[in-house]
Amino acid sequence: MAAFFGSPPFVYHPLTRTPHFSSSQTPPPPPPPTPPSQPQSPTPPLSITSSEPPAAASVKGQQQTTKPATPVTTADSTDWIASTLTRRFGLGAGLAWAAFLAVGVVSEQIKTRLEVSQQEANTRDVEKEEEVVLPNGIRYYEMRVGGGASPRPGDLVVIDLKGSVQGSGEVFVDTFDGEKKPLALVMGSRPYTKGMCEGIESVLRSMKAGGKRRVIIPPSLGFGEKGADLGSGLQIPPSATLEYIVEVDKVSIAPA
Repeated sequence: MAAFFGSPPFVYHPLTRTPHFSSSQTPPPPPPPTPPSQPQSPTPPLSITSSEPPAAASVKGQQQTTKPATPVTTADSTDWIASTLTRRFGLGAGLAWAAFLAVGVVSEQIKTRLEVSQQEANTRDVEKEEEVVLPNGIRYYEMRVGGGASPRPGDLVVIDLKGSVQGSGEVFVDTFDGEKKPLALVMGSRPYTKGMCEGIESVLRSMKAGGKRRVIIPPSLGFGEKGADLGSGLQIPPSATLEYIVEVDKVSIAPA
């Protein structure tokens, strides 16, 4: 008892029981190893809406990101120089250029009126018609001397014309009638308007605006040995001598 009571205090240590298997017993197989879990790729979030709304949403996003083009206000002007001056130097420069053009137009109109008035003042009727024979065989009689400009190659000439076949008196062209318009030709150009011939252009070279002549044209400068078919039943017989009344209404620069 003394030894019992005199011994150090008893400390309880839990015992771990280790299983022991006899040779006749087969230890249970170890549990199969758990394969390591494969990292799964993140699953994209599912869209709740249908396929059409996202397209619309993307279009809407593009519309939001793309700013509408700001309209550019331009001056309605047919003169690009005036527009350029206005943009670079301000409205005053553009207005100054427009005023310059307006003055130019007015001055051109005044010049035209002066030329017309001078033409009328210098135009005079001939009291006695005299025959003039040109080297090419054309004969003409001055009925009125013009006071305007003489036509040059490339000029636009507006004339009134009456043509007939000498001998028969058949009229094949007549613009002096109020129902028909004057004829126009560019000096040196071909072909001629119906009823005109090479002899008419030859006579016009020595006339002036406002002038009037009676002209006799030989067949060589008319429609030649074969004559011409002018349409509408009008025939120029072969080797016909032609008689014209020619009046120059206007001489100007031909449009480009």
